[in-house]
Amino acid sequence: MRRKLTCWLALGAATVFSQNLQADSWRVLAGAESPDHAIQVIAFLPNEMWIHAGDSITWAFPTPEPHSATFLTPGLVRPAFTIGCPGTNTTPDPSSFDNSSCVNSGRITAVGITYTVTFPKPGNYRLVCLVHVNMTGTIHVLDASLPLPHDQAFYDVQGTRQARALLTDHDATPRRVGEEARGESDEAVLPAHHHMVIAATGEAVSTSGGINSVTVMRFMQPSITIHARETVEWDSLDVSGHTITFGTEPPNVTPQTPPSTNVFADADGARHAIIYLTSDNVHSGLIAQAGHERIGIAQAAPPTAPLVPPPLPAGPVTRFRVTFMNPGVYPYICAFHDQLGMKGEVIVLP
Repeated sequence: MRRKLTCWLALGAATVFSQNLQADSWRVLAGAESPDHAIQVIAFLPNEMWIHAGDSITWAFPTPEPHSATFLTPGLVRPAFTIGCPGTNTTPDPSSFDNSSCVNSGRITAVGITYTVTFPKPGNYRLVCLVHVNMTGTIHVLDASLPLPHDQAFYDVQGTRQARALLTDHDATPRRVGEEARGESDEAVLPAHHHMVIAATGEAVSTSGGINSVTVMRFMQPSITIHARETVEWDSLDVSGHTITFGTEPPNVTPQTPPSTNVFADADGARHAIIYLTSDNVHSGLIAQAGHERIGIAQAAPPTAPLVPPPLPAGPVTRFRVTFMNPGVYPYICAFHDQLGMKGEVIVLP
């Protein structure tokens, strides 16, 4: 009996030992949205995790708003998503990351795609989305001998809570702004000839693991009526970038795509175009805030001066104006987010 008990104890210890050595697979979401696609959660859910060396994490992409799961090596200058990892752009699914070489899922645009990264060595690793600057996270990889503070169920709940908090963030909900909401006191600070449209609204939220953001992917006044020879101004209140595009959008449009050649700059740096016909093509280029201005990062250039001839450089600019010379209905889109319903129209009366 004693010999049998000893054998069972030895077998049990071997089983526990083998389980400790077995790598775990973790699951995370990249992004979330409201049912109508209007509110986009720009976040890794959750954006901070503790795992063991040898474990892997699989990011699922549940929204049509594109994201990437990217690990840059320390000191590597952040590239555009069109460039990605130096020399390769994307890396295979699955890939392995230990800070020695860049890993990048590439820009994921299809709902349901997944991307897996394995972490062979202990360390703390920064996770970024190359499509959205305000979407970052941290992965803490511990030695296999150390206990983990949380399990998959905890991260599932935490991710759901973070998504819900951002989706119901009242500070980022649509607000009635523009000429319908202006009071008399506002008239002194806004150009009298401008009709205002807000090109999306949003905000960034910091956590211990990184930055999340939420965006209302809508033109806040999707239909506006003016008279011929009047001007409409689009202002961005968002942490993401957008475009105002009339007619045919440029092929393979990206944030680096410059404005169309019929766009010029006003004295205050705002971009401006004049439209004569409903068939005219006008593309604003990227309308967004400048990148983070911090120590070690090059100072952002000011808005383009009016003396620079077309084509204008791609940014940063937060205002776009169009003067409409003739009556008609002028539909437009955000070339990045029209598939989410970010569309509008300008009705021009005589």
